[in-house]
Amino acid sequence: MTVADKKLELVTLTERQQKARRNRSIAIAVALAALVVIFYAATIVRFGHQGASLTGSGLLGGG
Repeated sequence: MTVADKKLELVTLTERQQKARRNRSIAIAVALAALVVIFYAATIVRFGHQGASLTGSGLLGGG
């Protein structure tokens, strides 16, 4: 064990702090999931028509 390990102080969170941390984590996860859905939808809307024309013209092996 090094000197740095001996000086390390662990903080014990109260029940209220643990709940606040959990709520923050859930809010971040929901915001991240919403961004993923928005980017996915924007990609489909933006490239949806181009992708259909590529497959329709035979560039990607479509009829």
